[in-house]
Amino acid sequence: MRKTILITGATDGIGLETAKMLSELGHKLLLHGRNPEKLEKVVRLLSGRSDDGTIKSYVADLSDLEEVATLADIVSKEHKQLDVLMNNAGVFKLQQPVTKDGLDARFVVNTIAPFYLTMRALSSLNSNGRVINLSSAAQSPVSLDALAGRTKLNDMEAYAQSKLAITMWTRRMAVSNPQGPVFVAVNPGSLLGSKMVKEGFGVEGSDLRIGADILTRAALSEEFANASGQYFDNDQKRFASPHPDAL
Repeated sequence: MRKTILITGATDGIGLETAKMLSELGHKLLLHGRNPEKLEKVVRLLSGRSDDGTIKSYVADLSDLEEVATLADIVSKEHKQLDVLMNNAGVFKLQQPVTKDGLDARFVVNTIAPFYLTMRALSSLNSNGRVINLSSAAQSPVSLDALAGRTKLNDMEAYAQSKLAITMWTRRMAVSNPQGPVFVAVNPGSLLGSKMVKEGFGVEGSDLRIGADILTRAALSEEFANASGQYFDNDQKRFASPHPDAL
């Protein structure tokens, strides 16, 4: 059965590789990106494999919550049913780490925007739907002052805290919605060869398809059908315990 899948951050990295896999399987993809030119290039690439209108694109800056709200409203208006929401977009190193609202942009993009987008799209997701949140092996205790923009963090601190935060609310949303949809946090794999890893750590990284494969499984396979609230660690190739704070 063809599913309607929204992927944020689909113009490069793991998001793009996942979009390629899902398009080859014939699913209807709603692709988000911040850069219109890069997004259009991806749409042309994937539409070349399928010309039946299965690829749609949406531009939004996820560090701006007004744009997140607009994105959610447009998607909900155009698509009454959403089968999978994949909150893939993430940032690590930014030249300007503070938003216009005075918040830490790493927290906004990695945690707050996914939460906001999910809450606004929840009515479009049925009980069999899935929300897949990109976590990480890098998880550290969350400073509420940093989350609120009152304390400044370095890149690694902000990234690790934001990834634990998204893992924490994934579990909370699962508890709050026992009838579905499924909420699952996934570490797609450490140091995969994305632009973020290359810029942040100065290494080429491993094959991006490692991450794309597990995200595709999380979106479609039966092994995730009853995994709401769980954390999948692709470094260990299994469901595992996240940072103790998430429990």
